Amino acid sequence: MTNETLPQAGVPARDTIVVVPCYNEAKRLDAAAVLHLVDTEPRVALLFVDDGSTDATARLLEDLSRSRPESISYFSLAVNSGKTEAVRRGVLAALERRPAFVAYWDADLSTPLDMVPLFLAELDRNAHLLGVLGSRIRRLGADIDRLALRHYAGRIFATLASAVLGMAVYDTQCGAKMFRATDDVARAFSEPFQTRWILDVEMLARLRRDLGAEVLASRLFEMPLPRWRDVAGSKLTMAQGAAAFVDLWRIWRTTR
Repeated sequence: MTNETLPQAGVPARDTIVVVPCYNEAKRLDAAAVLHLVDTEPRVALLFVDDGSTDATARLLEDLSRSRPESISYFSLAVNSGKTEAVRRGVLAALERRPAFVAYWDADLSTPLDMVPLFLAELDRNAHLLGVLGSRIRRLGADIDRLALRHYAGRIFATLASAVLGMAVYDTQCGAKMFRATDDVARAFSEPFQTRWILDVEMLARLRRDLGAEVLASRLFEMPLPRWRDVAGSKLTMAQGAAAFVDLWRIWRTTR
């Protein structure tokens, strides 16, 4: 099923499209937060990708798109293909609309949607930036609610990912990222990813391949999030977490 709605006459142009991959999110997706974002940010549209859900996710997305057709749309994949492919397909679909900016965001809204305007403002202020990456830095003044085991495993993974990429990236795996809709970004998403669990690292590796590590590092900004929370019902298992380290090794082998 697809639902593609073009802006109607008199509707402000949405120059920022946020892609949200969904798999069985009917009970977790915060519809009120979704509606609040598009009602208060006239530049922002949301594009949901239903990744072959078996619950009522498609029905929820259809209701949301009908309530705000100028700013919310969705399409469904026939079978579950995994978050990596759902994000990739969503970003490519978003780029076909020729926005100025494209983002992808986790459906559990662990990074609240009210962070979207902050990412957008950073890109507006700094014309040289290619992208803004959310970063879950535990620090004074921030409310980062993350399970201890995931935090420490994440720090190990991030350290290794930074070494593989040749850039000092603190948090590759935060599920909130925004980019300028450039040819370089389109090229990074143009082909299916080889890794299943760490699309962020492979996507950055592709950008580094095309731009060089030094240039790419100068054009990315990691935004320390003021709020982030682990949301119950995560679909990432311990086995999948281990598989992410194997995927990281594959990227290292390829880049070497």
